[in-house]
Amino acid sequence: MDSADAKIAGGGSPTAAHAHEPLTLRIKLLYGAPSFAGAAMIIPIFINMPKFYADVVLVPLGYLAMAIAVARSLDALSDPLMGWISDHTHTRLGRRRPYMLIGAPLCGVAFFCLLNPPASFTGGRAAIWFGITFILYFIFHTVYVLPHYALGPELTQDYNERSTLFAWRESFTILGTIVAAAAPGIMMQVGHLTERQAYFRLGIFFSVILTVLYTLLVLNIKERPDFVARESNPLVPGVRRALRNRPFGILLGSYVVGSIAGAIPATMMPFFNAYVIRPANPTFWLSMLLLGYFGFGFISMPIWVWIARRVGKLNAWLASFFLGISGGAAMFLLGPGDVWYLLVLICWAGIGFGAGLFLTPSMQADVIDYDELYTGKRREAQYTAFWSMLPKFVAIPSAAVPIAILASLGYIPNAIQAPRVVFAIRAIFALGPATCSVLSFLIARRFPITETILNQILDGIKLHERAEAAVDPLTGAIVPPPTPGHDEDVGWFLDYFSSGELKRYLAKGASQPVRDVLTAAAASIGVTILSVIYVLHKVSSLSTDPGAMISLIVVAGGLALAIFAFHLMRLGPARRLAAGEVPADVVRAHLGQVVEALQTGTPSPAVATGVVNPS
Repeated sequence: MDSADAKIAGGGSPTAAHAHEPLTLRIKLLYGAPSFAGAAMIIPIFINMPKFYADVVLVPLGYLAMAIAVARSLDALSDPLMGWISDHTHTRLGRRRPYMLIGAPLCGVAFFCLLNPPASFTGGRAAIWFGITFILYFIFHTVYVLPHYALGPELTQDYNERSTLFAWRESFTILGTIVAAAAPGIMMQVGHLTERQAYFRLGIFFSVILTVLYTLLVLNIKERPDFVARESNPLVPGVRRALRNRPFGILLGSYVVGSIAGAIPATMMPFFNAYVIRPANPTFWLSMLLLGYFGFGFISMPIWVWIARRVGKLNAWLASFFLGISGGAAMFLLGPGDVWYLLVLICWAGIGFGAGLFLTPSMQADVIDYDELYTGKRREAQYTAFWSMLPKFVAIPSAAVPIAILASLGYIPNAIQAPRVVFAIRAIFALGPATCSVLSFLIARRFPITETILNQILDGIKLHERAEAAVDPLTGAIVPPPTPGHDEDVGWFLDYFSSGELKRYLAKGASQPVRDVLTAAAASIGVTILSVIYVLHKVSSLSTDPGAMISLIVVAGGLALAIFAFHLMRLGPARRLAAGEVPADVVRAHLGQVVEALQTGTPSPAVATGVVNPS
């Protein structure tokens, strides 16, 4: 029997390979195929829906921008919660699969409703419909997609096999994207359908396919029992330890900045195509441009896999930046009638797009192993939540503000635009993403984990399983094996607090932690309340456009609400610390370990010893 098809006791479904054993093609296909439908749904939502609701349903652009900002803020809030829930789930189906089984069909229903607003709805009522269905779509999307993505790093720990696994997943992503990008234009051109008729059919088709493919995954791939059985960690300390993980910080920083380069073109391409290039059939050419971008990304992916195996994931990823930067910047020079030049540049940039799709999640999986070296825990979903949440907060203004800016400059639907509007579309679409890609490249080049380093990390994890100390290959530090018990519990408990808060606790007395937490929570919820008041004041009537500033205020309020929830979860631990459950000398020792961890960029300080279990 092939080792990659090893069976879990009591079941006949394939599970993960061991550290250096290859996954079978069947596992890769079952894991990757659901991304076909998930990605296909994203395209009409981000590419087609803003313009459809603006030009066909006649929703003011400012309201679309506000609805997008509200929906994505709530979506971002749900990511860390869903990650924590998935990591803490222990069911017969495992930690990941129950949520795929529940979330996928619900997401399909929300998707269909979003694409099919009632024909009688226009203006304010249509804006409300858009906002509600947009919010529900992304909530249910998080329920199924975050556990799906978290399952990937668990299936294999091999450096190159991970690249292949994620390449398969992202190949289905691009394939679904191509189908969804081309379908509306082709259906309307060949089938002589209206936009509403085309979106009705697409809504039914992709909703059903999403449900079927995730059901097949759940029924045919079982999770690794050794990962499912491991204890997870408290949410807030897990956040702090993840942010102390230097490789993750580098990768996340590059991805956050780079997400701007992806969010802006997704929103602005229909406007750039229709009002800057101005082809005779904008809908058809938009489909062709998207087909070229994603098609060349799909075709180039095996080449990038080959390159990554020979020069490493990081070097392959860095090389891909050149194509996106050069192609994007050159689009600024285009004007009316340059549709073929635009198609060539879009295809050029698409080649680079294919590399980033699978290399970044593969590198993230390596970071999760580095975290396990220090924490002894598998936290795929929590890291995936970070990967999803922070870029969303950046992408909210990237997607919402550009269309709000166009509205403030005098954008008129279905008309020749004023020169200042055309210039704004050209600059936002071409120069903005190119600039962000340059910054993302400069951050990414510092990523330290290579294939050799990863193998040393995995060797260290094996040493810990034998209760032996390991060496951190990035810093040379000796890492003792994490030992479950009261000492480790105290280390996680004290990570509810920052170094500054623990120092003030030692200097000012037992009541200081509670005061610090309440002050931070009050400040955060205050910002949220002021944001809500400002938005309600400005949006007193649905008959006027709210303008660009509203989107930024909504983003600020959403981020503040996330911070408030973070501090609220720290109130109970603050009261326990104030009650003296942890001796002052242990707090001092922990502070020294945190400082060392921050200086070395390790995910976790050494475990405190000789203390009473605060739990």
